Amino acid sequence: MRAFLDNLALALDTLRGNPLRSMLTLLGIVIGAATVVAMMSLVEGFRISVNKDLEWFGAGGFQVQKIPMAFGHVDRAKYAKRPDLTREQGEALRSLPHVRYVSIEAYHQGRPERIATRERATKPSIQVGGGLPDYAPANAIEIADGRFFTDTDIAVGGRVAVIGADVADVLFPGESAVGKEIRIRSAPFTVVGVAERRGSTLGGSRDGWVTIPLDPYYQVLGRVTDHHIAIQATSPEDFQKAQDEVIARLRSLRGLRGIQENNFELFSNETMTGTFNQFAAVVAAATFAVTLLALVVGGIGVMNIMLVSVAERTREIGVRMALGARRRRILSQFVIEAVTLSLLGGILGVLLGAGGAILAREVWGIPSSVPAWAVLLSLLSASGAGVVFGIYPAIRASRLDPVEAMRTE
Repeated sequence: MRAFLDNLALALDTLRGNPLRSMLTLLGIVIGAATVVAMMSLVEGFRISVNKDLEWFGAGGFQVQKIPMAFGHVDRAKYAKRPDLTREQGEALRSLPHVRYVSIEAYHQGRPERIATRERATKPSIQVGGGLPDYAPANAIEIADGRFFTDTDIAVGGRVAVIGADVADVLFPGESAVGKEIRIRSAPFTVVGVAERRGSTLGGSRDGWVTIPLDPYYQVLGRVTDHHIAIQATSPEDFQKAQDEVIARLRSLRGLRGIQENNFELFSNETMTGTFNQFAAVVAAATFAVTLLALVVGGIGVMNIMLVSVAERTREIGVRMALGARRRRILSQFVIEAVTLSLLGGILGVLLGAGGAILAREVWGIPSSVPAWAVLLSLLSASGAGVVFGIYPAIRASRLDPVEAMRTE
């Protein structure tokens, strides 16, 4: 231990003796460690934020669709060949023992609408959907003002609408929207409810929508043959049972037998967050691979400066060896010096990267969270770079001939 402390003291004295050279050498390590911590903090913060935002189905909720909902590329042509999910198939799920709510929904995907009143209008960016009274509980929608449409509204064919908070803000600023008229493709609808604000997901608002009853939806926006079906289990504990029952019933209704794969997809909070976590893991791995290059560049800088240090201190090494210092002691001295130099760069990089991530969160509202594993990884990587790139100069120092080294001017 005493030998280690002596070598550490010698390393620190060397760093203090050449502060400018040491700082320039540290630059590569600092940049590498700072990049690792900053990028991993942003990825981790983004992952936590998105996982929270993706909890849109509520506890015990899931959705059935024909085409997978996934991050990245989806071969839509392949899945388009599947048979549509019909309204009748959705109705057949209501009798399942562990299913509480079934919301049969119609959308024209990729076709946002412009919603208007006599005085104002939204941009053509509002998602209009058709649904039934189960839409609200099946999708964990809470009503802030008014109510959701009811079975009576459906029975009489009422043209009523429930709108998201963004739509209410644009069309009815500073006043209640309930009882007011909106127009969808010139067709009048009476607003009966405004949903509570739900925030955003992946940078997009979750409050720019309008839901109307299914039959008026078909009349005004056109009939759809493929429906989305949102399911709410009788309780969160019955979630898996409800999924199993829905799968079994739909396989029977859609004529699937034996080992034939499902021709529909189920989505829940868990599957969506799991998919995004996989995506985030790939991004994190790619980020680390890139930042590893910065550490390698920094390590090469450490090796170069250690070679210079060995050349400058050849006479000193010869004197120490003549006085009895073993080759192992000389080797450990220069390895410890390289590791100390690299670790100092790693610490500075961690502070810089963490500070940048915190600044981005506090000043610009960018989600970030500094993970402990990223800090540890940066410090270990920096230390590892010191060992790997410091070993060669240390070996050269330990193999010097004492007599020849002492003759060096």
